[in-house]
Amino acid sequence: MTRPALEVADIFRTCGAQYRKVHGTSMSREQYRVMRAIQYCRTAFLSGHIDVCDECGIERNSYNSCRNRHCPKCQSLAKAEWLDARMAELLPAPYYHVVFTIPEEVASVAFQNKKLVYTILFKAASETLRIIAANPKYLGAQIGFLAVLHTWNQTLLHHPHLHCVVPGGGLSPDDSRWLSCRQGFFLPVRVLSRLFRGKFLCYLKQAFDQGKLQFFSDLKSLVDPEAFGRFLRRNRQQEWVVYAKPPFGGPTQVLDYLGRYTHRVAISNHRLVTFQDGKVTFQWRDRKNTIASEP
Repeated sequence: MTRPALEVADIFRTCGAQYRKVHGTSMSREQYRVMRAIQYCRTAFLSGHIDVCDECGIERNSYNSCRNRHCPKCQSLAKAEWLDARMAELLPAPYYHVVFTIPEEVASVAFQNKKLVYTILFKAASETLRIIAANPKYLGAQIGFLAVLHTWNQTLLHHPHLHCVVPGGGLSPDDSRWLSCRQGFFLPVRVLSRLFRGKFLCYLKQAFDQGKLQFFSDLKSLVDPEAFGRFLRRNRQQEWVVYAKPPFGGPTQVLDYLGRYTHRVAISNHRLVTFQDGKVTFQWRDRKNTIASEP
């Protein structure tokens, strides 16, 4: 594969030290570790090894990879290895893509309470899928699925949402047979949305009552129970975005999709366009229109 003209590592090597000097107090230890790994990936700093062809004996010197899951260069190999391991797990059934998204105001609370709120997101979405699928009115089956958390959007803004890949059916309550959903239709998204909203806000209130939520800066007023109650009511009154896409074309398409989302980094090298005067321009996909660029 041809090396991109510009890489995230190039930007980190040029501006990383200055960025850490300015924003270091707000960075986590993990963020420091990721920046360092990407910056030194496949350089002499990580030492190297010799690759030898089994057939012709040709040798090639290579620098070692950082193997960090956030590194744009390391995820391609990790994706291929993961896909090979998942092939045997696919069921002979159509697969659907279901996405659970939380509103912007709730996302702000999640940003200040990442581990706790993301756990609630997984729990609420999982229970919602299983409860609605188990209802005989809709499917009446026990289902399984894969869920992947994403916390950013194409423009790298904070946007927590959960991608779920679900087989179009499940086991009957007595485990004796497979029950398939209607062709081209999985579960009603409005029903999923409202149950998800109720469960998420219920668990969020429980966390607040137990003193587990923290609020800073613009959200500091939410420490007051009355203010937090108003926050819950506002978000209970709006529709939450849940959608289900039509089934995938087949096993290959399912695996390709899974690989993109389970091994996705915040921004890949091929999206970078220019890096001049300390400013980066990158491509992003406008879901409503076409490709755009963001400085």
